[in-house]
Amino acid sequence: MVLVEVAVVTVMVCMLFQIVRAVGRNNLLSKAQPAPELTPVIASEPLSKEEEEKWQQGWVKYKEKVYAYNEDIMTFLVMGIDKNSDVKEMKEGTDGGQADALFLAVMNPHDKSIKVIGINRNTMTDIDVYNEEGAYVNTITAQIAVQHGFGNGVEESCEYQKKAVQKLFYNLPIHGYAAVNMSAIPAVNDAVGGVDVTVLEDLTSKDKSLKEGERVHLEGESAYWYVKYRDTSIFASADLRLARQKQYLTAFIDEAKHAVKNNLSVALELYQNISPQMVTDVSLDEVSYLAPIIVDYSFGSDSFRMLEGETIMGEEFEEFWADEEALYELIIDVFYEEVSAD
Repeated sequence: MVLVEVAVVTVMVCMLFQIVRAVGRNNLLSKAQPAPELTPVIASEPLSKEEEEKWQQGWVKYKEKVYAYNEDIMTFLVMGIDKNSDVKEMKEGTDGGQADALFLAVMNPHDKSIKVIGINRNTMTDIDVYNEEGAYVNTITAQIAVQHGFGNGVEESCEYQKKAVQKLFYNLPIHGYAAVNMSAIPAVNDAVGGVDVTVLEDLTSKDKSLKEGERVHLEGESAYWYVKYRDTSIFASADLRLARQKQYLTAFIDEAKHAVKNNLSVALELYQNISPQMVTDVSLDEVSYLAPIIVDYSFGSDSFRMLEGETIMGEEFEEFWADEEALYELIIDVFYEEVSAD
């Protein structure tokens, strides 16, 4: 009798988990938006008569090939906020914290791949300015990281940052975001058992183990300094840090996949543990849906892409100017698929 009761409970738990996952999947898919607005960006190429006959809204033609946006892709914006405390709502103004790390995580179910796009925090783009009452003032060209500073430091600031990234990527659909205060890095790192890296630049001023060229297993505060620190007295220090972040995240994703494969609850526990230091519109049921899927998705050394461009010294701060054609091609390569001639 006891075995029967255990079996019934087990079945009920499994059913409940599947229901939660189904709800999460439906919620994510309901966030789908129209395709990016690429067509007017670069002068349209003439269409052949055959292409005109079967042309569909949202398609683009580039270098004699026709592409369609992959509507099954799910894209998430991950922000690292320069705050070393739990999240708390701020008064309207500019104290919401800057987004010192910005990444787009892209899940493609067609080839079961994960790609990550690193965005330099100094990327110059349109930034919406708001006053202390929260009213829109105007739009300026500035470093993309400052956008999160406007607003209330929580959901409002995240929505502002999400909008800025979307505009940079020609109104790219984004299915969810997570803004994590930098102080959460040790907990996130240690949840997957730590990460191995070969130190790219000397950081011994912050951690004696972080000698350039050394192979180290990052744990706790070592991970924090490796991902967070930059020497602002060095020109293009944000570029150097982004290279470390790329290296770290590539290794972290691999470790995270192994950890979740061995114990599915790792993702849910991590979500709950860092919640005080995170603002996200990705719900727990959505995480329940995503976690088992990620295990089967591939992520290789060529899966991490970076915006191409140039860092220059502006009148007051460093500025990274993205190469528009390279950005356009990156969007097509990651988010679009070639349309068959048949």
